[in-house]
Amino acid sequence: MKKMKANPIIMFVTFVFLFMMVNSCKAGDESKPEDTQNTSDENSDQESNNESDTTLMTYLALGDSYTIGEGVTVEDRYPVQLQGQLEENSIHLEEVKIIAQTGWTTGQLLSSIESSELNEQYGMVSLLIGVNNQYRGMSIDHYREEFLTLLEMSIEFAGHNPKKVIVLSIPDWGVTPFAEGQDREKIAREIDAFNLVNFEESEKKGVHYVDVTGISRQASAQPNLIAGDGLHPSGTMYALWVEKMIPAAMSIYEKQ
Repeated sequence: MKKMKANPIIMFVTFVFLFMMVNSCKAGDESKPEDTQNTSDENSDQESNNESDTTLMTYLALGDSYTIGEGVTVEDRYPVQLQGQLEENSIHLEEVKIIAQTGWTTGQLLSSIESSELNEQYGMVSLLIGVNNQYRGMSIDHYREEFLTLLEMSIEFAGHNPKKVIVLSIPDWGVTPFAEGQDREKIAREIDAFNLVNFEESEKKGVHYVDVTGISRQASAQPNLIAGDGLHPSGTMYALWVEKMIPAAMSIYEKQ
């Protein structure tokens, strides 16, 4: 019986077909780890975004009558106006917490924080305190000591990150109708001395510092910057404060 000769064309086609099948299998196997890694990265990004939404988009405002907004509506308080400005820039705050009371000194704010056992962390913290220390004739050295303690607390509440803290300077109440008959120049000098302290300590700690004292002094020529009580800022003045605060606040939340 004669042996049949192999057809070279059939052999070549068979070889090409087998070669393509083997490479196709290899390519399928190699794609699996890459797909798994991409899914893992997406889940990680989503978890990170969820964490930012629920734990970092918060704001703690510490202070006295200027922070609680004595003489104005809740909507005109500067922490609330700041929240609104951030909203317009697509930054939504889940919580704005205010710890402040009319008449508080640095010591009274400290006592309130300690008694409240506040231990949460916030995406941003602001601190404005000291006018009542000056008004009551308290020692500037005592102010420095207690202000520094409050500043360190603020940094701790901001996740130990000084770049998430904003300190505001003390406004000059000496230009208001309430100060009629008092030594306005003396009040201005003392306010400047207290502000030098909070500026120096803020610089050392590396926090944001916003000077609103100059804005407050515009009230001597612009009565609409004063609230109806003749002493505290109006919503219009607070809006000017927020204009100066918004760049720092934006930089804080955009990095989270």
